[in-house]
Amino acid sequence: MYDYIDGKLAFKSAAYVVIDAGGVGYQINISLNTYSQIGDHERCKLYTWLYVKEDAHTLYGFADAGERKLFLHLVSISGIGPNTARMMLSSITPAEIQAAIVQGNVALIKSIKGIGPKSAQRIILELQDKLKKEGPDTLTSVPTGLKTAKEEALSALVMLGFVRNVAEKVLDQEISKNTGVLTVEQLVKFALKNL
Repeated sequence: MYDYIDGKLAFKSAAYVVIDAGGVGYQINISLNTYSQIGDHERCKLYTWLYVKEDAHTLYGFADAGERKLFLHLVSISGIGPNTARMMLSSITPAEIQAAIVQGNVALIKSIKGIGPKSAQRIILELQDKLKKEGPDTLTSVPTGLKTAKEEALSALVMLGFVRNVAEKVLDQEISKNTGVLTVEQLVKFALKNL
């Protein structure tokens, strides 16, 4: 529902922040990782996820889209709720969690408060292949500057569920065949025919 909230940082604690955006104060639960990245900036932009249950609507915020993506992977696992996922992101960095899952490091994941051996094994079992397919750069935030047509097309293909390095190979083939400037739409259409 909300992709991100950008506004004045009205209140900050290790558990949540309040961002004043357009005269509305949004209380957003955060991890310690996000807390440390916010720093003492007056203005704040957090990528969000809205958790809806019978008795509450709760916003969770993340310093970058990569952390949110990992959080969503974690909450997709049976037995891992948003608070447990937030605890994981508060205990070790998103990059360390991703590396532990990809390498099958049960001991590191089990060392996080609230995660037992069975949960750690389930996390690795369910996410290891997904994270390997996405590649190691899945947590890096996209630069806010202008993107090339290739980067835009690649991003669109990954969002559609294609494996990043396979899609990139197909795009590189098309770019090398053409001498003219290709639009994002042309690149995506070509890739969809060949993937």
